[in-house]
Amino acid sequence: MGFETLIYTTEGRIARITLNRPERLNAIVSPMPQEIRLAVEKANADDDIHVIILQGAGRAFCAGYDLKLYAEDKGDESPCCQSMPWDPMVDYRYMKANTDDFFSLWRSYKPTICKVQGFAVAGGSDIALCCDFVIMADDARIGYMPARVWGTPTTAMWVYRLGAMKAKRMLLTGDTIDGRTAKEWGLAIEAVPEADLEETVLKLANRIAGVPKNQLMMQKLMINQAYDNMGLSNTQMFATLFDGIARHSPEGLWFKQYAEEKGFHEAVRWRNSGEPIPGSKRIKGY
Repeated sequence: MGFETLIYTTEGRIARITLNRPERLNAIVSPMPQEIRLAVEKANADDDIHVIILQGAGRAFCAGYDLKLYAEDKGDESPCCQSMPWDPMVDYRYMKANTDDFFSLWRSYKPTICKVQGFAVAGGSDIALCCDFVIMADDARIGYMPARVWGTPTTAMWVYRLGAMKAKRMLLTGDTIDGRTAKEWGLAIEAVPEADLEETVLKLANRIAGVPKNQLMMQKLMINQAYDNMGLSNTQMFATLFDGIARHSPEGLWFKQYAEEKGFHEAVRWRNSGEPIPGSKRIKGY
């Protein structure tokens, strides 16, 4: 099986999925979500594999969706950036497919460990938080900055990882936190110097790999069922719908328009500055 956006390897009882767009900090583009799912399915079908490590090549785990590409692209005919009036179900079908692909890491019968150096931000945090364990470099950053404008985390895992108050702290500000804070808050299982990251990930992976596959599967299904009983699927449905609304709200349309005219980084500067965000001229008519 060939992959365009990632590398799949195995060593003993461990499979590794490596996101492989290092020149763009492993930013998400098609077909990365589908390839993550296919790689997880490949590991689950391999009787020799007991545990999966997910990592990113280069300086970062994943910088999220390649928003520079999507935001600066002139035009409104992609599923995530439609002309008005937009069809929310077209958007939902597109983004829910990506969400389900990422969530294959959570649904995987074999445990998943996410190794984070540099950044796991925006959609990259969605991917990381779908894994059973997150191990971070202590100076790595995790967060969902598009919560300020143009996005909602479709996997909805912040609240299930952190509880309501800390999830609100992250998503009502769009701030990022470092690995040390992520461990203190319970978002990461370990936070270590980057030089020790591989050793720490392997120590946990090898410990898990010594457990029979059927035991791993039973324990994981039982724990995940508790989250399902708390309404995880319904929460993800709302989150994915709201993500589409965020990109087509007056402020979301302004962000896209401003990125087309001034560039994505300038739009992000305005988004993060705290200055009022105007509504779109397409909506306001001026």
